[in-house]
Amino acid sequence: QVELVQSGGGLVQPGGSLRLSCAASGSIFSISAMKWYRHATGGSRELVAAITSDGTTNYAATVEGRFAISRDSAKNTVDLQMNNLTPEDTAVYYCNIEGTVTTMKQWGKIYRPGSGPAFNSWGQGTQVTVAS
Repeated sequence: QVELVQSGGGLVQPGGSLRLSCAASGSIFSISAMKWYRHATGGSRELVAAITSDGTTNYAATVEGRFAISRDSAKNTVDLQMNNLTPEDTAVYYCNIEGTVTTMKQWGKIYRPGSGPAFNSWGQGTQVTVAS
């Protein structure tokens, strides 16, 4: 039931900037990782950036220093700020979130929300085109 909706992207000139956003909805109990992938035409899917539950970030070497991933845990959103864009950044960008959904747990006679089945959801993708 976890759904990811992306926004942002578009056409930008080399050296420009764009900001992508991804919002997750549903009965989420916890999130273990938030990631941004991209898939260029004729190429393979590439992991661009990731942020884990403890806030640790990782970036592909090609975007290190230019891109920044951030999250808002309270809102279950993740953003990707892309600066100094180059034509090589042209691709469809997808967000991906892993975690667990909320389920009711019984402890004695008490039911409380707890961690349920794992989920791995993807956004719909957004086109980023960098060209003059």
